[in-house]
Amino acid sequence: MTKSDDTGKLVLRVALGILILLHGIAKVGKGVDGIGGMLASHGLPAALAYLIYVGEIIAPVLLIVGLFTRPAALIVAINMVVAIWLVHQKDIGALNSQGGWALELQGMFLFAALAISLFGGGRFGLGGKYN
Repeated sequence: MTKSDDTGKLVLRVALGILILLHGIAKVGKGVDGIGGMLASHGLPAALAYLIYVGEIIAPVLLIVGLFTRPAALIVAINMVVAIWLVHQKDIGALNSQGGWALELQGMFLFAALAISLFGGGRFGLGGKYN
C-alpha cells in the first residue's frame, strides 16, 4: 500500500465523517421524536431512535479520528439504509429534475461508508496501520 492510498482513505473517511456528523448535530438540537414516530409507524420501538446518535455522532467522530473505522463505517452504512427505508423509500427508483438519482446524496453516503468498511481507514489515524 502506498502513502497516497492512505491519504485517499483519510480524505474519504474525514469527508464522510464530517458530512454525517453535521446531520447528527442538527438532530441533537431538534431531538429524535420525529424519527421515533416514523419507527413506531413501522411497528418498531420509538426508543430505537436514540441509535441515531450512534450512527450520526459517535460513528462519524470515530471516522474522523481514524479509530475503529471499519465498524464505524458499517454503522454509518446501516444508519443510511434505515434512513432510506424510513424516509426515502418512495424515491429509490426515482430521478430528480436534472436526470440524476433522487437519492444521490444518501446513496453517496451509503456507498462511501460501505467502501470504508471494506478497505479500512488507512494508516493516518488513531488506529494506525491496523485501522
